Amino acid sequence: MERTLEVITDEGLATLQRAETPAVPIEDTELLDAYSRVVVHAAEKVSPSVVFIAVRQRVANRRRDPRMPEEVQGSGSGFIYTPDGYILTNSHVVHNATKIEVMLSDGRSYAAELIGDDPDTDLAVIRIDAPNLTPVAFGDSQQIKVGQLAIAIGNPYGFQCTVTAGVVSALGRSLRSQSGRLIDNVIQTDTALNPGNSGGPLVNSRGEVIGVNTAIILPAQGICFATAVNTAKFVAGKLMRDGVIRRSYIGVAGQNVPLHRRLVRFYDLPVESGVRVDAVEPNGAAQKAGLQEGDVIVAYGDRPIAGIDDLHRLLTDEQIGVEVPLTVLRHTEKLTKTIVPEERK
Repeated sequence: MERTLEVITDEGLATLQRAETPAVPIEDTELLDAYSRVVVHAAEKVSPSVVFIAVRQRVANRRRDPRMPEEVQGSGSGFIYTPDGYILTNSHVVHNATKIEVMLSDGRSYAAELIGDDPDTDLAVIRIDAPNLTPVAFGDSQQIKVGQLAIAIGNPYGFQCTVTAGVVSALGRSLRSQSGRLIDNVIQTDTALNPGNSGGPLVNSRGEVIGVNTAIILPAQGICFATAVNTAKFVAGKLMRDGVIRRSYIGVAGQNVPLHRRLVRFYDLPVESGVRVDAVEPNGAAQKAGLQEGDVIVAYGDRPIAGIDDLHRLLTDEQIGVEVPLTVLRHTEKLTKTIVPEERK
């Protein structure tokens, strides 16, 4: 067979290059316009649901007698959870509040009542009696991806309905609440937050709430945190139904301590640290179970305990009144005590 060699002229090469090149190149301005449209759409969708919360709170008077609290003014953000007036916010915004006032985005103002707050997750639910409310739409925090757009709407320093945008920086963080417990599954974002943003929504590009803005790290820049919306919906449902989040309690004060290597090897322990009991509450579950000061808790049921946070995670409402074997080290002896957790007051 005879082969022929095709020769591409300069004119033909130019034609091929034009065919491979998009007729209308995407300019940076078009991308920026698309980004802007997304943020504008999300802000327009969510802003009618964002509220400004003004409170008067009782706080300890540290200058004088700490037993004599004083009242101070504070503020924060929240968003309409249901059309019948339930509003989700942070616990630290409304905790110990003597007066709560809510201002809607259209300027209407209403007195609010505290339905319940949970300092352990820094979430609270309040309620107003108002017509024509627009609740937010919710996303799924399990579907969030690192790097996706995140938009915060709130009232920093009292500037109502302020919109900031950034990205989701990390997922699955843990954040220490003011009560001392860890809040798990926290979203880290670089979306600019300031005092007053607390309790406001963190939303995705579709205007769906994916988190509740909770905390900032000072003096760092661009390190902010939001409680995942799946956690928030679970807690809000409990607060709306019961007014509180029930948790179990064993009645000890303790601290994390390392275990001696010989004890770890001798008893084949899965952890190298535990919780040393520093104090036992009179007539509490731990005292009734026979725990003593100096005991080191290393297991709760069949779950190893390496620290206080492990114990807190297991002490849920489902454990109230349930007999559980508690493994402790007393000096060099390994003991198993049967404990019945009580409801934490």
